[in-house]
Amino acid sequence: MRQRIEPPAGPPAAPAAARPPAEAPPATPPEAPANPPAGPTAPSGEPSAASAASPSPAEVAPQPRRESPPGNGHAAPAGCTAPQLRRFIKSRPYVPMHELRRRFGINGAEDDVTAVDLADGRVFVGLPAREGGLLGELLRGGEIGYELSLDPRSPVVVGLYPMRPVPRP
Repeated sequence: MRQRIEPPAGPPAAPAAARPPAEAPPATPPEAPANPPAGPTAPSGEPSAASAASPSPAEVAPQPRRESPPGNGHAAPAGCTAPQLRRFIKSRPYVPMHELRRRFGINGAEDDVTAVDLADGRVFVGLPAREGGLLGELLRGGEIGYELSLDPRSPVVVGLYPMRPVPRP
C-alpha cells in the first residue's frame, strides 16, 4: 500500500532563480600574484637576474615539431655484432633461427639466405649477408654448432647451440 505525502503547509518555496545567490569564493586569493615568477628567486622574493633575462613563453618562437621514427618510437637497430651473437647463443642451450632474427631485429626478405663454407661443406643460413657472414665466422671458429633441416633434407641451418661451456665465476 502506498502512502501519499502531502507538502507542508505554508508559503510556497521560491523558485531557484529567485533565491539570492550563494557567496562565491574569489577567483584567486588576494595574496597570490597573478603570474608568479618563473625560475629561481632571490632571498628577498624578487626574481633573480638569471630569470629576469629569460623570455616569457609568449615571446619564444614555436619550435618545429620533430618527426619521430616509425614504429614504437625507438630508432631501428643498426644490426648486431659477432660478440653480441656469440653472447646470445652461448647464454642459451639452443637458439632457433627465428629467435635470433627476433632478438636482434634482423628484418629482411623471407628468402634472405647466406651461404657459409665450412670444412664439412656448405650450409645455408637464413639471414641477410652481413649477419650471415658474422654467424659464419662463429661457425668456422668452432664456437657454435648448428642443426640442419631434416625435411626436406638440405643443408639449411634451423638452430644453433654453444660448443664450449661458458666459464662460470
